[in-house]
Amino acid sequence: MHSEEGIPVSIEVFPGNTQDTKTFASQVKKAAERFGGGAITFVGDRGMIKSTQVEDLLEQGFHYITAITKPQIESLLAQNVLQMSFFEQELAEIQTDDGIRYILKRNPVRVMEVRNTRNSKFNTIQREVRNQNHYLANHPRAHVEVALKKVTSKCNTLKISDWVHIETSGRTISLTKNEDAFAEESKLDGCYVLKTDLKQEFAGKELIHNRYRDLSLVEQVFRTSKTVELEIRPIHVRNPEHTRAHAFTVMLAYRLVHQLQESWCTIDLTVQEAINELSSLCSTTMLMNGKPKCNLIPTPRPKIKKLLHAAQVTLPEVLPCKGIKVAIRKKLPENRKKPRVLRI
Repeated sequence: MHSEEGIPVSIEVFPGNTQDTKTFASQVKKAAERFGGGAITFVGDRGMIKSTQVEDLLEQGFHYITAITKPQIESLLAQNVLQMSFFEQELAEIQTDDGIRYILKRNPVRVMEVRNTRNSKFNTIQREVRNQNHYLANHPRAHVEVALKKVTSKCNTLKISDWVHIETSGRTISLTKNEDAFAEESKLDGCYVLKTDLKQEFAGKELIHNRYRDLSLVEQVFRTSKTVELEIRPIHVRNPEHTRAHAFTVMLAYRLVHQLQESWCTIDLTVQEAINELSSLCSTTMLMNGKPKCNLIPTPRPKIKKLLHAAQVTLPEVLPCKGIKVAIRKKLPENRKKPRVLRI
């Protein structure tokens, strides 16, 4: 569960075979009972908030913002609830009699991405047709039916069979594009429709659209937690309580990462790059009578000093030295081969 800024406020671990939609009801209950409920709006993608989840929200008096699938868009177009001309507007809105609002938009960037992908698939089939024709020309005993089956199978794999036409003439395979079917396939490229039960006096269409786009902040949390700095996996524990503790620790670590992002937003460095810079910090061990007494902290370089100042961290001039050896998980394989000791 995340706030509108994408900051995690709670975390829960479920068995690995649990579907995402099955975890939704417990989160709704948590928001209602543990966090006090109130005027809460859940924002989720089309795979998370479906009809059952909407009912769970309405039972608790909550609201929702989600997106609908392409078949649902086509169904609304067939019922004349939506019209294709609406997608040509910057941001269109339709409200039905039952109070449901639909926010419509066509993303031109996504249009180009889908178009390029579709053209790439068509070019792939063209290459396959040329290869098969070349093979048939150089192998008189080869069967045209086998070559045709290979081309057709590839079309099915790439899911473009609805708008391409394949035929044979003698021992030659030809490929053409069905323009009408292609236009029908392309008409909803880049189009998406948001669905919400929020009333207009509480949230305008721009606010609803922006809140849905903020799901990218949540995706960033998952990317940071699963990869990059934190690497929640692999999990080297088997006990369920230990697994939950591990996930909770990662969430707390992400809060630190998020805080560092806020602190270093004016510095042209990512969090990982800044941490790499800070890793060059070192200390000088002072020995008395051949025994470590304390660690002296030298004056950091200007770049490191800037990072520490932005994070409101003040380094002490000296640290006590207990002679304790510290080895982190990532260094263990190296330490087994060639021991390295850090004295603090």
